[in-house]
Amino acid sequence: MNHLLPMIARTLVAAATLTAAALSAHAQGVTGDALAGQKKAEMCIGCHGIPGYQNSFPEIHKVPMISGQSDKYIVSALTAYQKGERKHPSMRGIAGSLSQQDMADLGAFYAAQGGKTAAEAPKAASAAAAALIEKGACASCHGANFSKPIDPSYPKIGGQHADYLFVALKAYTVEGNNVVGRGNPIMAGIAKQFKPAEMREIAKYLASVEGELQTVPQSRFR
Repeated sequence: MNHLLPMIARTLVAAATLTAAALSAHAQGVTGDALAGQKKAEMCIGCHGIPGYQNSFPEIHKVPMISGQSDKYIVSALTAYQKGERKHPSMRGIAGSLSQQDMADLGAFYAAQGGKTAAEAPKAASAAAAALIEKGACASCHGANFSKPIDPSYPKIGGQHADYLFVALKAYTVEGNNVVGRGNPIMAGIAKQFKPAEMREIAKYLASVEGELQTVPQSRFR
């Protein structure tokens, strides 16, 4: 059975592509403005504009680096919070106050804050981490270097904080909780293959990869 897991994961990935296409179609016609997004990001910089800033819910972890993510991913993530597919209470409250234009503007702003270039080939993983990455078919969606997703609505994960990646992976396995969890059925199917210790191993490796994500300090926090 174990030899079938990567094949199952890739089948789930193919289904995910259809979901992403639907999201992209929904967002057509809304063009983001980075300058407008800079003004709207005032609500975001208190967490995402402070290097190393930590969130204490559902457990202590660094908030994700979002500067350098694609605009489509920012919109996709905010939409998921807005719909309740991602259940973090603070993010749901923020996303619930945003229009499609607001989300597009924020996406344009954070995408424009990139600047870093990921290595074409990621650093070599340990045998244990490589086996887990293969089992989860991570590169099939997030790219061979984990910074070139096959669809821009998927996140770049190379170089992301390890503790955040672990919390995110674990969230996909949570069911029946009104304030914790993520409802993406594709990621749930993949994440549920792993024990917490294995999720930590995956997250640790991905965090060690040279990626494009960063935290850009805002003037009031420099």
